[in-house]
Amino acid sequence: MSDAIAVINAGSSSLKFQVFAAGAEPTMLLRGQIEGIGTRPVLAVKDRDGGMVESRDLAPGAGTAELSSLLVEWIEAHLGGDRLAAAGHRVVHGGTAFRAPVLVTPAVLAELESLVPLAPLHQPHNLAPIRALAAAHPGLPQIACFDTAFHAGQPTVAQRFALPRDLHEQGIRRYGFHGLSYEYVAGRLAELSPEAAAGKVVVCHLGSGASACAIDNGRSVESSMGFTALDGLVMGTRCGTLDPGVVLHLIQALGMDARAVQDLLYKRSGLLGMSGVSNDMRDLLASSAPEAAEAVELFVHRVVREIGALAAGMGGLDALVFTAGIGERSAEIRRRVCERLHWLGVFLCPAANEAHHAAISRPHSRASVWVIPTDEERMIAHHTLSLTTAAPLALAS
Repeated sequence: MSDAIAVINAGSSSLKFQVFAAGAEPTMLLRGQIEGIGTRPVLAVKDRDGGMVESRDLAPGAGTAELSSLLVEWIEAHLGGDRLAAAGHRVVHGGTAFRAPVLVTPAVLAELESLVPLAPLHQPHNLAPIRALAAAHPGLPQIACFDTAFHAGQPTVAQRFALPRDLHEQGIRRYGFHGLSYEYVAGRLAELSPEAAAGKVVVCHLGSGASACAIDNGRSVESSMGFTALDGLVMGTRCGTLDPGVVLHLIQALGMDARAVQDLLYKRSGLLGMSGVSNDMRDLLASSAPEAAEAVELFVHRVVREIGALAAGMGGLDALVFTAGIGERSAEIRRRVCERLHWLGVFLCPAANEAHHAAISRPHSRASVWVIPTDEERMIAHHTLSLTTAAPLALAS
């Protein structure tokens, strides 16, 4: 009998998961998701080769708790005699208390519940399957892995807002997010190019959610996201950096309440709000609408500006890395960004970029440029195994 690890990433309407076989060379066995939570949930599971294992409707109206328990039962029934040894969970916010992955206990869960006000759109959904599995499978070890943990060691100057000190002590500070992605990418870069990874690196996690991170010798030193995952770059439906006076204007002059402002900034802004066409970069690049072109232009402008700022903060740039959906798949966005970074010594190889190679810079480029697919689930599996079995998990797929 062998051990397996389940990795669960819960959102508001979906429950994504992967199952890894534990061992010296662990491999991904299954991946899938439950979509339509709360309405008409559908389970879809594929094997590691992409073959469909199962696709079926689940009980209408079933919530995250019920579906999480059902999911674990399904996984256990399809392990072929292997044992489900642990479950690892993506948790967006670890606050100031959790600077590394942790084994979930009732006390830990209570502390994580207290952080819900800091991430109201993410944290409740992340914690729901942990509670459900604790009730239905009390003997199953569960590991919480935090998107904020990779940034926890940033210098104080990168964490502070220019607000009264007592507010900082209450937790109003810059945390940074997408940390599991950055941690994985930093590890992969070290495997691909130890020299680049030992230097000053900016990683651009460009997807529906987007951010950039300055990593100096493998350690996060600054991030474009701050107190929430709303800050920084333009995103699919999120506005990114915004003058706080705009929020005051929305409330005082336009009469919007907190819920309406939250809906506007998180769900109706970004690429979708600007273009009126789509929140998908592929649709915008294919569109002839001037509004779509303007949205793409602002997206690129903000990415370039953030790379410059992060490089300035580190005092240089030795490598630039693109990851996540847009970063990994859009040669056009990478080209537009890098064309504006010649002053930083960034020069793309057009052929390598179009072919989506790992290394896409010209030989004479002072800063090397990379495309590294992220794998947050594998990073979670790594931490889960480390805390439950002390067995290492290779970062490479």
